[in-house]
Amino acid sequence: MSERWAIILGVSSGSGAAIARAVARDPGLHVFGVHRGNFPEEAAALAAAIGDAGRRVVLHVGDAGTSDGIQACAATYREVAGRGSAALLVHAIAAASLGHFLSTRGDALHPKQFEKTFNYMAHSFAYWAQALHANDLLAPASRLLGLTNVLHESLLHNCGLVAASKAALEMYVRHLAMELGPLGHRVNLLKFGTVATPALRKVMGPEAMGRLERTHAEMIPAGRMVTLEEVGAFVSLLLRDEAAWFNGATIDFSGGMTLRLLDLVLRPA
Repeated sequence: MSERWAIILGVSSGSGAAIARAVARDPGLHVFGVHRGNFPEEAAALAAAIGDAGRRVVLHVGDAGTSDGIQACAATYREVAGRGSAALLVHAIAAASLGHFLSTRGDALHPKQFEKTFNYMAHSFAYWAQALHANDLLAPASRLLGLTNVLHESLLHNCGLVAASKAALEMYVRHLAMELGPLGHRVNLLKFGTVATPALRKVMGPEAMGRLERTHAEMIPAGRMVTLEEVGAFVSLLLRDEAAWFNGATIDFSGGMTLRLLDLVLRPA
């Protein structure tokens, strides 16, 4: 029997890196990660952590978001791990365009931005499923997992394209669950809330990040944001036999992030 591997797309930082660390420890998967090479220091630290866990790690610089790039990445993976080895696919790619659909604000989205966002945030999940299945790379009872957030349930002003692509991703998950389910595989979507990643802290700066954390502390019943470590640990749980009945599901791991929205809006000043 082939060794069991996790394929993590968008592995070098954020949720992808956290999940890679978690599944290397429990249940002990080797990791084939695809990234664009933008965070070499983070990638090196991740490789060291997975090595310390006693697992093999291959971090491949490639394009995981287009059809041609996926075929090339899948061919490399097959050389590394062989047939029937992919126990987990995690789609943690983030490459979306922000803006509005109309030009009244001066940031109207261009058709090329539509194409790129949908390719990376939605279509690529289906392309990877096709490539893994066609090349007999999936291990028995494998898990395919997309990642989403609460945006496609809301109307956050400049995130319409992100929300639409995540809605498409959810449909791909449901249909692939029906097609791969009879073969013993499971396909799900994990929805979690805002995570204070190093990249987010850098982009927002201390002052704006503080406001964001205070807002989420009031919004989320637990009084804080979810951590990357918690997301990774939950993915490890989804790999257990006890979680095999999840299929075609959008699993809400947001901590009740949207439960208080109406209360916050209507609460007296």
